[in-house]
Formats: sequence, structure tokens, C-alpha cells
Amino acid sequence: MLVHIVFWKIQATPDGRSQADNARDLKQMFDAIRGAIPGMLTCEVGIDTSRTGESSDVVLYSEFESQAALEAYNVHPRHQEIVAFLKQVRTERRVVDYLK
Repeated sequence: MLVHIVFWKIQATPDGRSQADNARDLKQMFDAIRGAIPGMLTCEVGIDTSRTGESSDVVLYSEFESQAALEAYNVHPRHQEIVAFLKQVRTERRVVDYLK
């Protein structure tokens, strides 16, 4: 099994959406694909409550059957919709993948 964890810093956008609005939208987008991506076993998104200088705003914790399943997820159209949204709202991204 492969664990895929991503941390993002999120910004407010010029259309008047706050950082908190964009973080909530991101969480809802990931919640909507739960169970819809073949090979994705777990998909959990959390919004930071600590609000420290070192913290990220949103975290994704996901588990995949295999490296191939993660690669298929990366190009899946539903995931690509989220990627397009993230390109508009993220200022930083950190990722860790490891075998479990």
C-alpha cells in the first residue's frame, strides 16, 4: 500500500473568496471523489485549526493500492479538476509518499 500526503498553503482570491472559503471548497472537492477513483483506498482532508506560522492550511491523507493506482489518480479527470482549482488558490505545496 502507498500513502500519499499533501500539504497546501491556500490564499484568498481576487474574486472575493477568502482563504477559508477556498480551503472549504478544496475539502468538498476531495470529499466528492471519495470512492470514485479506482485504487484509492482512503481519502481524508483536514483544514488546519492551529494557524501557526509553520502550519499548512489544508492536508490530504490518502492511501492507494499501489504506485500504479497513485499514477492513475494523478491523471484521472476528477483529480485534474481539483488540480486546476489548486493552481488558482495555492501558494505552497508539500508532498510525501511512502510505502506502508
